[in-house]
Amino acid sequence: MRNNLIERRNEAKIIRRIVAIIALILILAVGGAALGGYFYIQSALKPVDSDNNKLTDVEVPIGSSTTSIGKLLEKKGIIKNATIFKYYVKFNNISGFQAGNYSLTPSMTLDEITDTLQTGKMAREAVFKLTIPEGLQLDQISTIIAKNIDMSSKEILEKLNDPDTIAKLMKKYPDLLTKDILDKNIKRPLEGYLYPATYSFYEKNPSLDAILDVMLSQTRKVVAKYTDAMTEKEMDIHQLLTFASLIEKEATKKADRNQISSVFYNRIEQNMPLQTDPTVLYALGEHKTRTLYKDLEVDSPYNTYKIQGLPPGPIANAGESSIEAALNPADSDYLYFLAEHGTGKVHYAKTLEEHNELKQKYITNKRK
Repeated sequence: MRNNLIERRNEAKIIRRIVAIIALILILAVGGAALGGYFYIQSALKPVDSDNNKLTDVEVPIGSSTTSIGKLLEKKGIIKNATIFKYYVKFNNISGFQAGNYSLTPSMTLDEITDTLQTGKMAREAVFKLTIPEGLQLDQISTIIAKNIDMSSKEILEKLNDPDTIAKLMKKYPDLLTKDILDKNIKRPLEGYLYPATYSFYEKNPSLDAILDVMLSQTRKVVAKYTDAMTEKEMDIHQLLTFASLIEKEATKKADRNQISSVFYNRIEQNMPLQTDPTVLYALGEHKTRTLYKDLEVDSPYNTYKIQGLPPGPIANAGESSIEAALNPADSDYLYFLAEHGTGKVHYAKTLEEHNELKQKYITNKRK
């Protein structure tokens, strides 16, 4: 009996120890969860990335609830947690969000985001805006960027052509910057990849990396719209931007880009060289208003008077209208076109004889 009592006491002690350990584990677990939850909430109340000023377009539909707006902002990467956003709005008695299109950044605080949604205006004014027109080449873009950051145009251009810079950007944008830009005949790897647009920046003297990130992201965003069309045309991104750059450089304000595109397609189908003057000037590395006959003899893989098909890469940046035209040529039999001297009006021809007549009428005679 005595042995049984001792055994039961020992069992009771073990059970009490087990219960105590379980209780302690539960207390620690609850406490840890509470502490973890506290830190998580604190983190979710802060900006997603205080150093990321890249603008993201957010469209808030009419009639959107706080819950749906929170989910939209979380999906866009503007806030960390939609539920916490919902309760933040509730506990701070925030209301009156307006439907509309917004440009928000991951660096914005919840106060800035909610204020923007209430007023319908950006909470912060841009320090400066960088406008890159269509049809520019990297040396010209470098000059524009240099006016806004602490680097010379020469330093910017050197970095844009630097192998380490290219490798880093290719790793960051593998779907946009492919091995095609490393072709031995490519003059400048990033030529044609910096999208023409107006960009807003919210800090003085941003880094060149930050500027490139915004521009390349915009190129990727625009090109992504045409994924199906590229597949249908059996055209990759590099070919698309190359084709679009030719259209951009040839097109005047009065030109039908889809019609110019059709001329290029027709010439390719008939195994005719494209013979577009802007590629000659690019090969020469010059910006001129006229191409001379002697210029056409330049020995370069970009000279479309000497090569068949497209040059090895883009010769400038192209706007969306030229990108769209590269994928949607007009239905025509034209093989030639020229811009009328003085007016810029574009005339098309089906034969060389007809083209020469137009040249005599609208260019030669008008220059006299």
